[in-house]
Amino acid sequence: MNYDFIAIGDIVTDAFIRLQDAEIHCDIKHEDCQICLRFGDKVPYESVTVVPAVGNSPNAATSAARLGLKSAIITNLGDDQNGTEAIETLDKNGVETVFVTKHRGQKTNYHYVLWYQDDRTILIRHEEYAYALPEFTTKWVYLSSLGENSLPFHSKIAEHLAQHPEIKLAFQPGTFQIKLGYEKLKNLYEHTEIFFCNVDEARRILNRKDSNEEKEAEIKNLLREISSLGPKIVVITDGKDGAYASDGNNTWFMKPYPDPKPPLERTGAGDSFASTVVSALALGKSLPEALRWGPINSMSVVQQIGAQAGLLTREKLEEYLKNAPADYSPKMI
Repeated sequence: MNYDFIAIGDIVTDAFIRLQDAEIHCDIKHEDCQICLRFGDKVPYESVTVVPAVGNSPNAATSAARLGLKSAIITNLGDDQNGTEAIETLDKNGVETVFVTKHRGQKTNYHYVLWYQDDRTILIRHEEYAYALPEFTTKWVYLSSLGENSLPFHSKIAEHLAQHPEIKLAFQPGTFQIKLGYEKLKNLYEHTEIFFCNVDEARRILNRKDSNEEKEAEIKNLLREISSLGPKIVVITDGKDGAYASDGNNTWFMKPYPDPKPPLERTGAGDSFASTVVSALALGKSLPEALRWGPINSMSVVQQIGAQAGLLTREKLEEYLKNAPADYSPKMI
């Protein structure tokens, strides 16, 4: 089958534990923050919400399907109840599961999300699966978070893309992919059509420390340096302050879409932004047009629990776009 969008990456069940008795301690710049609980005590929590079939790539595949693309996912899970629920959830969301591999005797990834105020800290554990790449055709591959034992699998992906130069790659590296470093993933960086990361991740990828430069100047430098690694388009998100993008010729700043009310929790905001931009490109939109789409899905996602409940259909997203403020457009910088 021919697909518009195939996401590759690990799948996980998230258990959101809403805390009511914690403290946040930050440095003087309010950047290096820690969540603190009383040690050796019984700490009450408000609620637990379990959300199956999430993770950067499943979130992206679901986002693309909601926006009308023919979407599938290449992922691995265990032969447990969490794995069964993950497949059922993907099916319900219109994501093709023919490339999902269930591993006998193994567990499905399970993360604990410590949810406090409107943000979260995630306790992660990736199972070690025997990764294998099936044959497939698609217009776009969306590659994101994989486990620490996945380096040979990345080489297989790079080989497949080299054999199929018509496939465009969107790369949103996860924690372990950033840890692997550029040299080990060089072939993927060089094939990348569009690359996504946040400001802190960009610094880690480039082995740069926090800069004393003015923010816009620093981010423009980060965009240029990551572009030199191979990606044709680089997008760097800056949390609640918006996003920056460069195609090598022009650089834009895209402001957030106005929140209708204070965010409930921010899990999946980055995934929804990146996958929506890629989906818009897959639907034939220009990069500036796609940058207008991304923040709308992010705005919607942070109003719900988890990374997928707030993902919009194309019809609903275009309704928000129609009602956007007059100045809601990318600004060239």
